[in-house]
Amino acid sequence: MQLFRSTLPLFAADLALTLLAWWGAFWLRFNLDIPDEFIQLALLASPWCLVAYTVGLASARVHRQVWSYIGLSELRQLVIGIGLGALLVTAGVVMLRLPAFPRSILLLQPLIALVLLGAARAGWRTLVERRQGGKHGKAVLILGTLQEASDALRALKGSSQWHAVGILSPQKADIGRALHSVRVWGVSEGMVQLAGSMDVRALLVASQPGSAGRQEMLLRAADTGIPLLTLPRPDEWIRNDGTAPRKLELEDLLGRMPVQLDVAGLADLFSGQTVLVTGAGGSIGSELCRQIARFGAQCLVCVDVSEFAVYQLEQELREAHPQMRGVYYTANVREPERLSAIARKHRPVAFFHAAAYKHVPLMEQLNEIEALRTNVAGTLHSARAAGECGASRFVMISTDKAVNPTNVMGASKRLAEQLVQTVASRYSGTQYVSVRFGNVLGSSGSVVPLFTRQIAEGGPVTVTHPDIVRFFMTIPEAAQLVLQAGLMGRSGQIYVLDMGEPVKIVELARMMIRLSGKAEQDVPIVFTGLRPGEKLYEELLADDETSVATHHPKLRIAKTSNGHDIDLNAVLSWIENAGPEPDEVRVREWLRSHVQEYTPMR
Repeated sequence: MQLFRSTLPLFAADLALTLLAWWGAFWLRFNLDIPDEFIQLALLASPWCLVAYTVGLASARVHRQVWSYIGLSELRQLVIGIGLGALLVTAGVVMLRLPAFPRSILLLQPLIALVLLGAARAGWRTLVERRQGGKHGKAVLILGTLQEASDALRALKGSSQWHAVGILSPQKADIGRALHSVRVWGVSEGMVQLAGSMDVRALLVASQPGSAGRQEMLLRAADTGIPLLTLPRPDEWIRNDGTAPRKLELEDLLGRMPVQLDVAGLADLFSGQTVLVTGAGGSIGSELCRQIARFGAQCLVCVDVSEFAVYQLEQELREAHPQMRGVYYTANVREPERLSAIARKHRPVAFFHAAAYKHVPLMEQLNEIEALRTNVAGTLHSARAAGECGASRFVMISTDKAVNPTNVMGASKRLAEQLVQTVASRYSGTQYVSVRFGNVLGSSGSVVPLFTRQIAEGGPVTVTHPDIVRFFMTIPEAAQLVLQAGLMGRSGQIYVLDMGEPVKIVELARMMIRLSGKAEQDVPIVFTGLRPGEKLYEELLADDETSVATHHPKLRIAKTSNGHDIDLNAVLSWIENAGPEPDEVRVREWLRSHVQEYTPMR
């Protein structure tokens, strides 16, 4: 009833315009001089015309339209409504058997009605947009093709901070044209001079991640010294203020394509269910929690040894997902009894194991046994707890450093993969999956926060070697692919994520310097030499492994020839009896005996 009351005035206006079109058709047909007998025919059929268009427009739900935001989809809806009304008018005229009724009226009237109703909406929207203030805010140039710029212009329509003064297109055929009265220029034209002449305060990057020539265009734009903005990704709309432009970040420059998720399958897996995440306070663990919460989990059990990380996660999830029950434990995966008690109490349907030590140099010296206690024993305790509580899925977060490892951290994660495969044979009711991926942009301990701080301090930016390369992906992308692998995986499988092309760390440093608005002359790069256990490049498959494609373009299954079971109790016993200060050589020898591809660098 409330909807009817609010839409009645505009719907009445539509019906009045259709009636005006009815008489307009007669006036056009008879050149503004309607004979008396046809006036009688028009009067006789007018009530039926009103009824027909009431039914036609209502059936097409035209009365629900908001005129201030009319677009092509609403105009199509209008065409359908007028078409239905015209058919009913024709049927009525035939049934009334009106003598000598001009058939041309039945064609002219819907055309005139479409013009009048469409013009009314266009005029109303124009009036509203002018009232909202026209061109206010700072001037911005849009970088992208005409299609991309069109999307950006729509996003800027309601912005009071920015207005577009030009478009920089990489396509030569677009140059000289105009889009929504905004002129199109070429990227090759002097950006600095053009921006200066228009008092441009920012460049808005409209091109999508992964699009052709995007990175080159962005690097050229970064050289202008003008601040770079971009539109938020769809996954950021929930967390940020709509589609307002935001500062360009490193992950935008690297251009990772959005992940394709089986939304229905993930919703079926998590909606209304209990899910447990270890390492929930870490970079990947916390993002897993966010994604799982968005898929409608009823209860999310978050386990992390860091009290502060658990507190921060609790505050965030409580605010973002008040309907979800969050349970937060400051527990350690090294303690099997405590972990099993938590799992038995909550009975999660899915168990994600993200708790791990991952910093290569730290684990390579003085902390070798700590890597084994957390990455190996902690994984075994988690895998057993998942099987014992009846979880349907267990997913372990692994790393590309587990492939042909040359350091303790990588070898410990490779052994963890093997332990998960062994545990999988003990619990047939649980699907055990491991997921390997490379470096994650912005995660704790990664080079990005380090470079950011060094650039802010004026340098130097420290890179270990000029030729060192790494695979990179964003935190949301990694978490989403982990969830997808968990949904798709079969017990004992190891999934490898498509990391794209490896990135030279020195090039990453240069990109970050340019994004900050500085030059390499202002912030120098120095090479410090490879750290203990560090390789020049990482791999996603070992020498004796191959991979098999899946139906998901970014997920492959690693096929390994090393499929023998491991004595789980013997592994735990050795780690527990290693003592408080085991000999590092002895630790490496023991690791080497369990991970055949492990070749220590020292």
